[in-house]
Amino acid sequence: MQFTTRAVRRGLAAFAITGAAVLVPTVALAAPGGPAAPIRPAAAVQPAASAAPRCATGALTVWLGIPGDGTAGSTFFQLELSNTSGRACTLYGFPGVSAIGPGGHQLGRAAARDHADPVRLVTLRRGATAHVLLRIVDVANFPAASCDPASAVALRVYPPNDRRPVQVPFSFQACRKSGPVFLDVRTTVGGAGIPGFSG
Repeated sequence: MQFTTRAVRRGLAAFAITGAAVLVPTVALAAPGGPAAPIRPAAAVQPAASAAPRCATGALTVWLGIPGDGTAGSTFFQLELSNTSGRACTLYGFPGVSAIGPGGHQLGRAAARDHADPVRLVTLRRGATAHVLLRIVDVANFPAASCDPASAVALRVYPPNDRRPVQVPFSFQACRKSGPVFLDVRTTVGGAGIPGFSG
């Protein structure tokens, strides 16, 4: 009986040791340094709004596509904005445009905004060009008393979302008074504007 009891005890001890040897690696794998972290699905990668910065005035060369495209009472010009910086940048929305007289002062009111085109973010790689359709109304269409015609010598252009202007030399007839709207612009569009072709 004693032999049988000892044998049973030895068998139970061996079973306990074997069971511990099997359980230890499992526990170690499940929790090497604490409770196991729950498995979560990978988060969706959100695309960046734009990797390129805004095009500041210093990054652009602004120029006018000549000749204009004349219609009854107005002439349309392609106002070009070229990225002459060393990296890509973005433009969004409308530029500010006004007529400048010989003394450097503004003539009449700034250009109105024509919302015929949808506003989109335009990314300009180095050396690329965007354009804006600029309309100049023949001021002879307005009563002289409400316009007070004068000769403009340049366009003052504020690139979209920038407060530093650049002047583009260009002679045309403007109004001194702020009543008539003789300039209007559309939003910035990617690609160079071709005089007489681009809208």
